[in-house]
Amino acid sequence: MAKRLSNDNHVGDILKEIIQSNKLQPGMDQVAVLDAWKNLMGNGVNSYTRNMILKGSTLYVELTSAVLREELSFGKNKIIHMLNEELGKEVVKEVVLR
Repeated sequence: MAKRLSNDNHVGDILKEIIQSNKLQPGMDQVAVLDAWKNLMGNGVNSYTRNMILKGSTLYVELTSAVLREELSFGKNKIIHMLNEELGKEVVKEVVLR
């Protein structure tokens, strides 16, 4: 049975409790990383981005342009830093460009 929360809790605290008890954080991180990528990379890169998946702490990005893939591979550390900064916590530790 679910734990009953008192009425004097804030909505944010209740949502955190629900996310933690139902183990929803990986899914929330997946959505947050996809949104952060779209915001940070802009329309140019997004138009060549086919698919993205976050597995554990590794972000797999499928690109349709080999030239863009090569260019982005030089800045993987910067991409990781920018994504984690946008998210406010360390979610992505590695980026694999396909």
